[in-house]
Amino acid sequence: MAVAEKTELRAYCVQVAQRARRAGQQLACLRGEQKNRWLLRSAQCLRQTTDALLAENQKDIAAADQYGLSDAAVDRLRLTPDRIEQLAIGLEEIAALEDPIGKTIDSTVRPNGLLIQKVRVPLGVVFFVYESRPNVTADAAAICVKSGNAVILRGGKEARHSSRAIVDVLDDAARQSGVPPDAVQLVSTTDRDAVGHFLTLDELIDVAIPRGGEGLIRRVAAEARMPVIKHFTGNCHVYVDRSADLDMAERITVNSKCQRMGVCNAAESLVVHADAASEFLPRIGTALAKKGVVIRGDVRTRELVPGAEQAREEDYAAEYLGPVISVRVVGSIDEAIDHINQYGSGHTDTIVTQDLNAARRFTTRIDSSAVMVNASTRFNDGGQFGLGAEIGISTDKFHARGPCGLEELTSYKYVVQGDGQTRT
Repeated sequence: MAVAEKTELRAYCVQVAQRARRAGQQLACLRGEQKNRWLLRSAQCLRQTTDALLAENQKDIAAADQYGLSDAAVDRLRLTPDRIEQLAIGLEEIAALEDPIGKTIDSTVRPNGLLIQKVRVPLGVVFFVYESRPNVTADAAAICVKSGNAVILRGGKEARHSSRAIVDVLDDAARQSGVPPDAVQLVSTTDRDAVGHFLTLDELIDVAIPRGGEGLIRRVAAEARMPVIKHFTGNCHVYVDRSADLDMAERITVNSKCQRMGVCNAAESLVVHADAASEFLPRIGTALAKKGVVIRGDVRTRELVPGAEQAREEDYAAEYLGPVISVRVVGSIDEAIDHINQYGSGHTDTIVTQDLNAARRFTTRIDSSAVMVNASTRFNDGGQFGLGAEIGISTDKFHARGPCGLEELTSYKYVVQGDGQTRT
């Protein structure tokens, strides 16, 4: 790229960030009713423009082969009337949530009479980088604006027609609802260097959130000058304990793995207590085979599941995002926990057990953003947790962990009220 082109690209990125900063300052003062009006109007417009959205999405689907997208990636890219309806419902659900901005988190009165209030405030400007998930465009915009933040959306080129169409709908609704026009901006260039420029603008952008493949997330984490909310991989586990109800264990395993394979909260690994293995593994092997899932297991697994492939070390840490699952048999719950903490990604892990002590041990020792007991890993989701749509699931411990909903996109400040006090 010529020097003049680089200069022009950086200038464009700075202008976008400056507009977002101004919009964020306006959003911080916006009443909750105005933000809700925008959300509800956006939902209505999405429904009204379904045919146009599908037509733009079809352009992206038609180009999927040239980008070498897998079947799972094409599934994430595809819009359908039902998925557009779910987008609209998601915006309405966010509108129904309590506005976090201005909420008093804590309040105390000091002996000198000072009233100390801890008040929730927006982060400011969010730079959101994501791959081929056009539905995420609407989710991210909605959750950012509702929490008082302006957002710069940098979607993958594979979904550029779909994302542009969705943002145009949101822009039209903003003009009708009193929301700042630059509250939601979609980066217009597909030049990868633009991401690098945005990541240096820490004086204008408050937080970067990458959502996509591990390579994207590691790049953002390495280059960003502002804080990053991230998760690298989603190697989620189902552990079937010795006391598990095996009917329940089968339902949970199949749902965790197969309900939707190409998402970060799908199970990629199955760990089974040796006392349950001889009965459970043959039946789960059959159930997964019916779903087209290949098992890669240890020696004991391959003894019990005809056709299972031999697992390599890297299989236990893999995020397949497709019809493969690793399986290991362990001799104790502590061995299971150690295995999960070693190979897992800190995303979501579940235990199937009827032993309360085992459940407590598992939830205490597993170091993940969400630990489930007798429930599918697929429930680690902002909507399922009652947070509304999420902007991502963080495996960090600072600033947020787990599904990032409205409150996770806020900070706080102290507001101190006195009646003339001075410090001696």
